[in-house]
Amino acid sequence: MAWIYLILAGLMEIGWPLGLKYGWQANEVRVWPLVGALVSMIASGALLFVAQRTIPMGTAYAVWTGIGSVGAFIAGVLLFKEPAQAARVACVLLIVAGIVGLKVFSPPPEGPKQALYTVQS
Repeated sequence: MAWIYLILAGLMEIGWPLGLKYGWQANEVRVWPLVGALVSMIASGALLFVAQRTIPMGTAYAVWTGIGSVGAFIAGVLLFKEPAQAARVACVLLIVAGIVGLKVFSPPPEGPKQALYTVQS
């Protein structure tokens, strides 16, 4: 389940750059896309927080940012006509290979990690 949360977090990570891009165009500020960006940031961070309880932090963060980076690249190409030269696509495919590699070579989740200390009242 943690990997599902992590994938959802990565997908939400795509939403905030889109919201920022749509929220500020031609010297015009659009509130609702900016609100969407903020909601996407919060949801993305919350889902990452939950996923990191069982997936190692470094793996979770790399996958999270990788999904966001690849998704933002694809969105830029499809929605904003950004260049999709072969070299750029090859670099994005390297990011995808890294994400897949981290999933394949990660140990299975063990359950939530115990805190190193506890607070007693």
